Amino acid sequence: MAVGQAIADGQMIRYGTGANFTARFEEELCDYIGAGHALTVNSGTNALVAALAAAGIGPGDEVLVPAYTWMSTAVAPVQVGAVPILVDIDETLTIDPEDIRRKITPYTRAIIPVHMVNAPCDMDAILSIAKEHGLIVIEDACQAVGVRYKDKYCGAIGDLGAFSFNKFKNVNIGEGGAVITNDERYYIRARSYHDLGSMIRGHGDRMNEPEFIGMNMKVTEIQGAMLRVQLRKLKPVMRQMQKRRAELAGILDTAKDFRVTPHNDLAHAVSLSVLAPTKEKAIALTGQRGVFNRLRDSSKHVYTNWEPLMAKRTFHPKMNPWSWAKREITYTPDMCARTLDILDRTCIINLGLKYPAPLMQMVARKLAA
Repeated sequence: MAVGQAIADGQMIRYGTGANFTARFEEELCDYIGAGHALTVNSGTNALVAALAAAGIGPGDEVLVPAYTWMSTAVAPVQVGAVPILVDIDETLTIDPEDIRRKITPYTRAIIPVHMVNAPCDMDAILSIAKEHGLIVIEDACQAVGVRYKDKYCGAIGDLGAFSFNKFKNVNIGEGGAVITNDERYYIRARSYHDLGSMIRGHGDRMNEPEFIGMNMKVTEIQGAMLRVQLRKLKPVMRQMQKRRAELAGILDTAKDFRVTPHNDLAHAVSLSVLAPTKEKAIALTGQRGVFNRLRDSSKHVYTNWEPLMAKRTFHPKMNPWSWAKREITYTPDMCARTLDILDRTCIINLGLKYPAPLMQMVARKLAA
């Protein structure tokens, strides 16, 4: 019905006269997560790129990213002329604050903590490090829309955040994304960047921000209409995930051959994975009912599979950010060995939201046994 109404209104572009679906979604998203500004874009990848551009990250800058994330997190800095520096994860499956400290150089400008598989990062530690070193924090919350970290929502904690709305995410319209920020200047710059400089749109006060060349990352009113419907479904789904996670984790905690992965905020946990003592035991787990996959097998989420980035290869040699870097940056397959070890031994547990709770509890008891 929402899509039908958007089509019937005849205003397919979000900045058309009378268009309001996308703008209303952004208002509702801000109300939901407690953010000052939201900008809808056409993908989570472009949300990261627009956020980096908004923050003024560019050539010569280094951006810290985890070695376990979808490849977009590491590619986004390259798109604005910066270079990604890979940081180990810890057993929570999120970026390790201690390795962040080790990887900071005089050229570090930003950190992109990634809330992987709905598991929040240790944002208290990350924000403390960022404040100490004067770094910008851009949260990649693409896999954690609606997930809480203590008293805040992921994506609305750092200086900027990025959401994804593709088919695998908590809010799903096939493809889409959003930039989140409480900083008005960052919002105006992101808005400008996502619309070729916004030179002909009625965007109001620019805070004296000059026009600059950007990209076309806009969405249509159809996407805005779909997102409003999806957002209304998010809260009950997250409550169901939280309840099911608690039920299954309580059973799996009794296992002797593995342990439940630690979490940075158990009170709001909606993700569930287990850590085996060895790679071999984790591989054995993958054949059992209730186990979704072993994380080392998750393709482009593992840095060793980011072949173009590992080779520092761009579409044109004169557009290669590594040639502008202020020091030699080297990537090797073993550079984040701790990450590989954790991924080798970690398996994601299926919450089975489409199945009755007693069935999934029985599955969990068999795994624990």
